[in-house]
Amino acid sequence: MTQQERWTAEHIPDQTGRVFVVTGASSGLGLATARALARRGGHVILAVRDEAKGRRAAAGLTAAQPDARLEVRRIDLADLDSVRAFAEKLHADHARLDVLVNNAGVMAPPRTLSPQGHEVQFAANHLGHFALTGLLLGLLTAGTDPRVVTVSSPNHRKAQLYFDDLTGERRYSPMGYYNQSKLANAVFGHELHRRLTEAGSPVRSLLAHPGYTATGLQTGGPVALVSLLFGRVLKPLAQSPAQGALPQLYAATQPGVAGGEFIGPDGRGELRGAPTRVELSAGAADAATGRRLWEVSEEATGVRCAIPRSG
Repeated sequence: MTQQERWTAEHIPDQTGRVFVVTGASSGLGLATARALARRGGHVILAVRDEAKGRRAAAGLTAAQPDARLEVRRIDLADLDSVRAFAEKLHADHARLDVLVNNAGVMAPPRTLSPQGHEVQFAANHLGHFALTGLLLGLLTAGTDPRVVTVSSPNHRKAQLYFDDLTGERRYSPMGYYNQSKLANAVFGHELHRRLTEAGSPVRSLLAHPGYTATGLQTGGPVALVSLLFGRVLKPLAQSPAQGALPQLYAATQPGVAGGEFIGPDGRGELRGAPTRVELSAGAADAATGRRLWEVSEEATGVRCAIPRSG
């Protein structure tokens, strides 16, 4: 496939028999991702915080596609107890997992702490996905062409990790800590790739970002100024969730995509367009930063992400 052909969801190969977990699948990018995977025959587990909303989303998908293979399971990624409960139930009910799409996120709320005392954006966007990935690595290792796709943002390039103030107690800013969480996603995805490769694991870690996409992320929780800017002023410039989901769908399904790749839109400023390989910031690829964030994340979550080897 040449880039000139402009990859779309119609190019997704047949996914019959493959099992996917998509976090944040009740709306926005997650719902668009689940819809596209189900249309191509995938068995999609909608991992959602609001189970009633998730069931309504699944009902909508089934109405449009009666043969869709869907499950709705509750997970609150900001609550590590919920993450553990989700992983335990998945292990009990499934012998393997083929693809985990770490999609869910929150954006720019007032400073809030998770049940375990972590800043909520760092908790939901990074720590919850770190823990979930670690707890599901065994199922992924048993999968076919297994992949972890972690959704970051172009904002990771202008962010820093506040290792001396991860909870924002001293200098919290809503967008600054959102950007930190997106950098953490990028650092984690790259460091996971390094560790999987070193261990000879069959699991591939990839990163994706949606460009600028109109979803509830910009209006469902941010402080008022951020909600006004992204939800109203800039909304006419945004692409649809179906278009914004293409990079993570490409990373999850395209044959031949390599571990460690970062997929984003091909348009100007990576704001919109068809999926293509984009650059990870030097800071996100820094080995020392990757090791430090991994250690901090293991300590914060209590999840030791041992990488199983194949066979």
